[in-house]
Amino acid sequence: MRPFELPDFYLPYPARLNPHLERARVHSPAWARRMGMLEAAKPGGGVVWDEAALAGMDYPLMCAYTHPDCDGPTLDLITDWYIWVFFFDDHFLEHFKYTRDRPGAKAYLDRLELFMTVGDAGDDTDASGPPDLPDPDNAAERGLADLWARTAPAMSPDWRRRFMTSTRNLMAESLWELDNIDRGRIANPIEYVQMRRRVGGAPWSANLVEYAVGAEIPGRLAAVRAMQVLADTFADGVHLRNDLFSYRREVQEEGENANAVLVFEEFLGCSTQQAADLVNDLLTSRLQQFETTALTEVPALVADEAVSAHEQYGLAAYVKGLQDWQAGGHEWHTRSSRYMNDGAPAAPPSMLGGPAGLGTSAARLLTSVWTGMRHRARQHAHTPFRPVGPLPVPDLHMPYAFRVSPHLAAARRRAPDWARRMGMFDTDAGEVWDEPRFIGIDLPHCAAMIHADASEGQLDLSSDWLAWGTYGDDYYPVIFGATRDLAAAKLCTERLDAFMPLDVDGEAAGDANAAGDVAGVVAGDARPGGPVPANALERGLRDLWRRTATSMPPADRRRFRTAVQDMTASWLWELANQAQGRVPDPIDYIEMRRRTFGSDMTMSLARLAYADVLPAALYRTSIMRELETAAQDYATFTNDLFSYQKEIEFEGELHNLVLVVENFLGVDRFRASDVVAALMETRMRQFEYIVATDLPKLAADFDLDEAARDRLHQYADRLKDWMSGILEWHRRCVRYTEPELQRLRAAVSGQSPFVPTGLGTSAARIAAQLASPRH
Repeated sequence: MRPFELPDFYLPYPARLNPHLERARVHSPAWARRMGMLEAAKPGGGVVWDEAALAGMDYPLMCAYTHPDCDGPTLDLITDWYIWVFFFDDHFLEHFKYTRDRPGAKAYLDRLELFMTVGDAGDDTDASGPPDLPDPDNAAERGLADLWARTAPAMSPDWRRRFMTSTRNLMAESLWELDNIDRGRIANPIEYVQMRRRVGGAPWSANLVEYAVGAEIPGRLAAVRAMQVLADTFADGVHLRNDLFSYRREVQEEGENANAVLVFEEFLGCSTQQAADLVNDLLTSRLQQFETTALTEVPALVADEAVSAHEQYGLAAYVKGLQDWQAGGHEWHTRSSRYMNDGAPAAPPSMLGGPAGLGTSAARLLTSVWTGMRHRARQHAHTPFRPVGPLPVPDLHMPYAFRVSPHLAAARRRAPDWARRMGMFDTDAGEVWDEPRFIGIDLPHCAAMIHADASEGQLDLSSDWLAWGTYGDDYYPVIFGATRDLAAAKLCTERLDAFMPLDVDGEAAGDANAAGDVAGVVAGDARPGGPVPANALERGLRDLWRRTATSMPPADRRRFRTAVQDMTASWLWELANQAQGRVPDPIDYIEMRRRTFGSDMTMSLARLAYADVLPAALYRTSIMRELETAAQDYATFTNDLFSYQKEIEFEGELHNLVLVVENFLGVDRFRASDVVAALMETRMRQFEYIVATDLPKLAADFDLDEAARDRLHQYADRLKDWMSGILEWHRRCVRYTEPELQRLRAAVSGQSPFVPTGLGTSAARIAAQLASPRH
């Protein structure tokens, strides 16, 4: 019996069929036979696949649907890649997931990686030529060796590196699934989405789209937000759809626990049908986020980066290729024997596609349109400044005690002086802040808890970075939000980059910083060859950069600069969302919230002391990413709970997770706040588990010595301080008290000329801005 009824899907693109399907159906089974895939034995007897099983899954049909425009040889190669990856998945399941053989699994995956290299015999980028490869000794190795030799020579080294990373991820992160099965653990929703992108293989599929359409993404654009969002939304769409169709096979028959429907069931305590419907809602949201990005952010990227006509064609072909994959992937899921698809509407396998039967041609289109319109209407239906009333903060799970730096009193004395000299209290700066409000926010208190072990000079630096980030977060909506002047906001952001030179000469600034002097550089003093700061935002950044970057190794300096740039760019994202009146997609919101909060920037400050001990590659592992993002999510969600009434009722805010959950689940603010608190608890418990269990494994994997192991755990301790300190600051900060709300009521009524905000919050404070005499 089916565990649930398949929901109505949002299908915005028509599925089309490649005319070379029958050729691939002849070629690919023969290739799988040559590689030995039809003879691979199960540990308990029998084979992983036989010819009948392979024919029933019909991977040539999947590839003909997902790549409708490529030629015959390309379709053959693409189909072989998919046969290999599905064989790998099923073979790994039989040999390692069922048997729980983790050491064997790791050895198996380590050998597979040897069959992918950046260089090849015809590639002069690798002077040494292709490395000596081991002889393949199983079907997965033979298949990968053959496919790499047929694919890599046609692609650039940059693409090969990206594809190697994607392939490595989908193989290696299978161990994450294996660990969860061993523990009987179901991932929390945020962890699941992040890890599913790595283990699920859709980023790998997006790389193959580049090969199929004959257009690579330029290397300089691959890491830009717009391209990352296209790849991530594509991946989430593919995986969420797959989870709906594969629930019966994976969860009920194979004992898997990495499935979004099961994750929603467990986290929300709802029925399987309700969970399936919510997964479909999230799938719809991700597809529409893809469309929004493709239609708004990609054209802006093309203009900003002066993308050539040839590259523009490639970007368009890539976007269209991803759309074709989504449409074709759905059609294949409705047909393959691998999935639960009885009762799912399917199109006939013809060149025209579309639903079959008398009177059915319009029904499917109308259902899809209604599903999409309903979701879009809900996203744009929020009424700004609606009265919501107080929202009690639920009990929050916090296992760590906060600590306070002994230098807090000194930092409190110096912080206002620094902000004043940077010009943050000037009335001609846009009336963003005044000194009493700045003192009331008490950012030195926050800094003294998140960096409790900092020296006096380091604490001043941390406090000033918090002040600068909070000021900028307030500056953008006050100066650009009410007027919707996104062009001016973009220009402002671009100018900030000039005050973070990678070749900064900070001898004087370094000496001042070492002495604990918060003055740094004289506010109006221009760096030779650089621009003269025009406002408090630029003066503050110039001063902070010279006090911070001069002591950093070049690689750390680049990473820190990127962290600051990510935060300032996120302010533009908020302004654009506010202009559209669009409640953000839940996943996009959570991922961007980490940037608007300045999480990477403040964590980078905590990491500086360990740059010479811990290898950079360690921070790129999934374990460290989950450790850091779990901490980031706990902190950002804390802010959203405490600031809900202030933001929604008095500031016209759209960027608050409680509101996002209200909108997505269709619940009231009380139920939404409980969901947010539950998310915080699951992320905190994940953090605790990683510290106790995964960090020792990571240290062993990297063969860290005792000193480096101590540094790794000290870094985790800094993150504990970061979370507990931010929670305590919110509990004590005046900005979330009733007197502050009364001041905001007066501001909205036109009795106050400005409405400043605080740590990690921003969006248009429209009503108060319009009430100002200046406007």
